[in-house]
Amino acid sequence: MIVWISMLIVLLAGSMLPLQAGVNAQLARAGGSALWASGISFLVGTLTLMVVYSSLRLPWPALHELKAAPLWAWSGGLMGAFFVTCMAFFAPKLGATTLLALIIAGQIIASLLLDHFGALSFNVHEINPWRIFGVILIAAGIILVRKF
Repeated sequence: MIVWISMLIVLLAGSMLPLQAGVNAQLARAGGSALWASGISFLVGTLTLMVVYSSLRLPWPALHELKAAPLWAWSGGLMGAFFVTCMAFFAPKLGATTLLALIIAGQIIASLLLDHFGALSFNVHEINPWRIFGVILIAAGIILVRKF
C-alpha cells in the first residue's frame, strides 16, 4: 500500500512540471525575464520550505554536518535554477508536451548513465538492449508529439 501511495505522490509531483512551466512562463512574460521568474520561483519555494520545516519543528542541521557534504553536493541548486529557467524560457516556444517530452528524454538518458556507472551512489543497472529500446521509443514519441 505504501508503494502505491508513494507512486501516486510522485505522479502528482510529475504533473506539477507542466503547470510550473506555464506559471513561470507567465511570470517571465509579466516581468520581462525568465531569469527573474526563476528567481521569484526559488524565493517562494525557499520561503515555503522554511515555513514547513519550522512548522514540523525539525532540528536544523549543524554547520559541521553541512561542511561534511562533498562540494559537488551543493550543485543541486544550480541545476534547479538552470532547469526552472529553461522551462520558463522554452515553454512558450515549444509547448508543454514537447517541453516535457524532451525533459523526460533527458532524464531517462542521464538516468541510464547514472545507473550504468553507479554514479552518485545509485545501484548499478547496466545499459542493455531493452533499456536502449525504451530510449528509442521515447525519442520516437518526441518526434510524433512535435510533428503532430
